[in-house]
Amino acid sequence: MEQRAKAVVCREINQPVVVEEIVVEAPRRGEVMVRMAACGVCHSDLSATNGTIPFPPPVVLGHEGAGRIVAVGEGVTDYKVGDHVVSSFVSMCGKCRYCQTGRPQLCDQAGRAMTTLPDGTVRTRDLSGKPLNIFSGCGVMAEYATLHIDNVVKVDQNVPLSRAALIGCGVMTGVGAAINTARVDAGSITVVFGCGGVGLNAIQGCAISGARMIVAVDTSDAKLEMARQFGATHTVNSKNEENVVKAILKLTEGGADYAFECVGLGDIAAQAYGVLRKGGTAVVVGVASQKDVTSIKTASLTFGEKTLTGSYFGSARPREDFPKLIGLYRAQRLKLDELITRTYRIDEAPQAFADMQAGRNARGVIVFE
Repeated sequence: MEQRAKAVVCREINQPVVVEEIVVEAPRRGEVMVRMAACGVCHSDLSATNGTIPFPPPVVLGHEGAGRIVAVGEGVTDYKVGDHVVSSFVSMCGKCRYCQTGRPQLCDQAGRAMTTLPDGTVRTRDLSGKPLNIFSGCGVMAEYATLHIDNVVKVDQNVPLSRAALIGCGVMTGVGAAINTARVDAGSITVVFGCGGVGLNAIQGCAISGARMIVAVDTSDAKLEMARQFGATHTVNSKNEENVVKAILKLTEGGADYAFECVGLGDIAAQAYGVLRKGGTAVVVGVASQKDVTSIKTASLTFGEKTLTGSYFGSARPREDFPKLIGLYRAQRLKLDELITRTYRIDEAPQAFADMQAGRNARGVIVFE
């Protein structure tokens, strides 16, 4: 069966997204069709519309979604109609060296399936019959989506799908950066630069890990106030500081054990590295422009034994970590309800993107039901 569905599409770079009716084809071998219930509006979707992430248009946006399976393709045995699933924008083939060594977020297959399904084709076309690319093997900002089983994770049916959807990117990326990538120690000092959707979740991750001091840094007082709700113990408005690095070194009495860059700018990555004490670790989480660079003093790596590293998708093992995060939510240790600033109908998608670009939301969510 194929379905007609409304979808959010990027037709041209640096132009507003459009909502149009598309055709979603039936699942083939190893694939499932999902009736989407919700999709988070993530900054990475915006980055696709402005060319920061080079996805050639036309592309169906969306990678942070959740819904119910309505059809399964040939050979699918681990999923059935009615299962609740969350999309994973990174494939997990289970066979490459990265999957085999416990780092599926770096899966080779994912790198080949950035705008298609793993076999290099798509199940999406416009009403004129022309194929539409999909965002990171997903394209779930639509009423229906056909995905490969390597891009979906089954989740508890007792969790609202509008909440479960957030696990698929922003929550996993931020919380995972703290828990999986940095492995924040209990009692440590942490600093998070940027209090958008990912930054708030990095703050949550630090809090869950037991950090004793969590410094949130942003240029918006409203976002800094929200950061306190998610676990920040101190806040710094960088607009009010002549030298934000010096201010944080003073506040932390010598520097942080861990710092997280959640903006996507090389200069801020350098600041995150600059606030470290000896032996500290700075984690770059934000997605920067391909031309952006970070400059640090090389000798400080040696004499201070500092680490500058990256975190992609929170170093996720989706089939292991998604259920864990759901469990933390059910145990009231992970905030998901509080992340959703506003919900939108799919026809309101252009407004959702405008609100995100203006920094009005912790997370906007498009709901389909």
